[in-house]
Amino acid sequence: MSLRFPSQFARRAPTIASRFQAAPAVSRAFPTGFRALSSTTLPQKPTIEEAKACPRQFYEMSNDMIIRLSAEGIFEAIEERLVRDIMSVDECEWDVARSKFEEISAKNQEGMFLQTVPYYAGISVGLVGAFGSIPLCFELNTVHWFNEHYVTTEIPPPEDLETWLEVGSWAWNWMEPPLGQVSFFLLALQFARAQMENLGIKPYTAMMKSRRADKLVGAFPAYCPNLLRDFSKAQSLIG
Repeated sequence: MSLRFPSQFARRAPTIASRFQAAPAVSRAFPTGFRALSSTTLPQKPTIEEAKACPRQFYEMSNDMIIRLSAEGIFEAIEERLVRDIMSVDECEWDVARSKFEEISAKNQEGMFLQTVPYYAGISVGLVGAFGSIPLCFELNTVHWFNEHYVTTEIPPPEDLETWLEVGSWAWNWMEPPLGQVSFFLLALQFARAQMENLGIKPYTAMMKSRRADKLVGAFPAYCPNLLRDFSKAQSLIG
């Protein structure tokens, strides 16, 4: 069967005809997921062989994949990259390098309890303040006790303390100043922290992690210092 084209398409006729002639060959080359003369492709499902070849653990991944994932901050990839550096330096198998890595990880966690005491103190104060503020504002007996020991203001008549909202309205007379002051204090600290970060001044957490990374590099000078620092900073402060 021959193809005929109008005169205005005479110059394009060879090109169009060649596309029609090439379509069967292209279809044979791409039996699935390809449509001739189309800019879109059909989605292809993985084969069994591809599924079996898919890595399930980080140690099964290629070096390129480990580097990409570690650059994105994936902690397991950062671990694996350090393990492979140990393998390269010590010329040992993965299991032996993993044992050395566990030693490095334990060293990185030394002395962290004292370093994290401010965090535990902050958690305790925050939880006590959050849940303690509710009865201090709305529970009649607690409000009476606090007023007797710390405020000593005039007690409203009983008919004005019949509901928890009325109790809160009374307690708010002395609860508002400290709560407002604490809120503004924390807001000012947050603003100061943001300006410190703009100037490149490290807050407490960043400074502590930087010092910990320097100590880890000094303890294991044989391995890549950049990889040790990345691992040290990425590891959590608690084991």
